Amino acid sequence: MNNVEFSEGLRHHLGMVRFIFFSFLLFSTLSGCGVYSFTGASISPEVKSVSIDFFPSYAALAPTNMPQSFTESLRELFISRTNLDLLTKNGDIRFEGYISDYQTRPVAIQGNETAAKNRLTVTVNVTYTNTKEEDKSFEKSFSRFADFDATQNLTDVEQALIAEINEQLILDIFNEAVVNW
Repeated sequence: MNNVEFSEGLRHHLGMVRFIFFSFLLFSTLSGCGVYSFTGASISPEVKSVSIDFFPSYAALAPTNMPQSFTESLRELFISRTNLDLLTKNGDIRFEGYISDYQTRPVAIQGNETAAKNRLTVTVNVTYTNTKEEDKSFEKSFSRFADFDATQNLTDVEQALIAEINEQLILDIFNEAVVNW
């Protein structure tokens, strides 16, 4: 092997070592400070706990199991995507609220003025309190919907639609509260 080949090989090897070192340094910095996680959550290291109150329904047409389903889904998301302790009361970050609206309406009208699709819409009012960073607290309404074929009876598809809407709502709430991109 001549000096040129040796020099090229050494330069390539040193480039790889630098890349690995800086990648490790960047990863250590981001994960070590406790502010960033790879789930997308950006939570201050001072925040150690979350409390999520039961979300009752004040929507006249909402099924009786919806409040429990929504509340449990929100709690599960925080348990699975953060390292926060789930408390029954007085978490460092807190969620309170209620289901304010639950309605269906036609959205796609056919030529003979009958609905081809119906839309189920759910609205949730949320009060988020961050006791460590009060400027991040908010009170906001979140609304999501799912469409279904007008030939289907709502009671036949309702639970699947609620699960889909709940998933969208809890992700919206999670993102608004702890994902600061």
